Amino acid sequence: MTETAHPIPAAVAALVPRLRRICGGDGVLTDASRRRVYESDGLTRHRAVPGVVVLPTTAEQVTAVVRLCAETGVPFVPRGAGTGLSAGALPHPEGVLLSTSRMRRIIEVDPDNECAVVEPGVANLDVSRAAAPYGLYYAPDPSSQQVCSVGGNVAENSGGAHCLKYGFTVDHVRGLDVVTPQGALLRLGGKAPDAPGHDLIGAFVGSEGTLGIATRITVGLTRLPERTVTLLSAFTSMDAGGRAVSAIIAAGVLPSAIEMMDALAIEAAEAAVACDYPAGAACVLIVELDGPAVEVEAELAEVVRLCASAGAFETRTAADADERARIWKGRKSAFAAVGRISPTYIVQDGVVPRTALPEVLRRITELSAESGIRVANVFHAGDGNLHPLVLFDDAEPGAAERAEEVSGAILDLCVEHGGSITGEHGVGVDKACKMPRMYSPDDLETFDLFRRALDPRGIANPDKLLPTPRLCGEVPGVRRGAHPLVESGEAEQF
Repeated sequence: MTETAHPIPAAVAALVPRLRRICGGDGVLTDASRRRVYESDGLTRHRAVPGVVVLPTTAEQVTAVVRLCAETGVPFVPRGAGTGLSAGALPHPEGVLLSTSRMRRIIEVDPDNECAVVEPGVANLDVSRAAAPYGLYYAPDPSSQQVCSVGGNVAENSGGAHCLKYGFTVDHVRGLDVVTPQGALLRLGGKAPDAPGHDLIGAFVGSEGTLGIATRITVGLTRLPERTVTLLSAFTSMDAGGRAVSAIIAAGVLPSAIEMMDALAIEAAEAAVACDYPAGAACVLIVELDGPAVEVEAELAEVVRLCASAGAFETRTAADADERARIWKGRKSAFAAVGRISPTYIVQDGVVPRTALPEVLRRITELSAESGIRVANVFHAGDGNLHPLVLFDDAEPGAAERAEEVSGAILDLCVEHGGSITGEHGVGVDKACKMPRMYSPDDLETFDLFRRALDPRGIANPDKLLPTPRLCGEVPGVRRGAHPLVESGEAEQF
């Protein structure tokens, strides 16, 4: 790879000497082949080679880089571990990609206040490992938790299998040090569970890097439960599995997780990790219960009964931690596993009310049959968070276009049934065009007003989250006429 293949834009090249003074020679990547490593996140169909990559190691370096970008008007894109699935960390070809991967210190584990203070590059699972000696753990658990970073989780408001009971990242973040797009370093919240004033932490978590970069994160820790039990139930139809989910929730049982996989997802998992799920299952449910031992035993008996009543032909209960890990192995590997049965695939992410699951899943089956595009379903059944895996062969003419149509139609289904275009993967570039399906023009304008209050020049992760002319083809330019909030004096137009 030569520099002429992906030349550094002149405006970015002018910053390189100053960036090296800030981050050191090894903290600034200009070689085209090294920059290309960062051309996408986990959603590889969106690619762009960054103008330059910087790898700061301190909050002071992050602040200095962002101030330089603000001074010169050069856009910057924050990046964590690169495991995102919405192209939220897609680089700007004429900007700075700011990776926090070298900021990996666990600054403090505070068992008395049941919290930890970490840098953004710390891997999600490493927080739980550090807290384990104190009988604590970090509850949000994306499937990529061994490698995904806490900073990336904050940007995307990541969830995971156990968010049904324990909530998303936003429910566990107590404090943030944030570098704003204008280069100011703010401290929001702290160790206390609820800070006074406006909920700026709630606004920042899930803003996908468009409001700045977190350089220090205080997360709440959860006490390890007295008892944890995992069971696997197999059904001869998706409808039967859906009935079991509804029955469990209706009975007042709140599992820490209820996961569902269909036959195609099971086939992929078996090929990849030999998870030994029951043969002939149209779907399996993984149900995990935790809490006081007496309560868990009572709930376990009820869940087993409800699954049998819904039509389960086999139910297994893990006898120990090894068996629990084997049950979870198939589910945790599902996204990567479909590579065993399809050369290419799209990982989608949408939400529907639990009651709409059977109808939506039937319609996904119909879309698959009509288009000739296979869809493997893996999802957090307890809260209706779907992860359809749209399988296709990109060597087949027209297959990629059909797969994109099916993927978009699934998101439309979610919105039509009162759901959302994303549950935990974020909007990024991939779904920005779908935002008008959920929000009115005035809603989107209000979002943009808030964003530009912190980033008037629009340099922080541009072209993400909100629709733009480049992405969606709408008429460019500013709003004609004042926004209603501006007219009322409640907001200022920048």
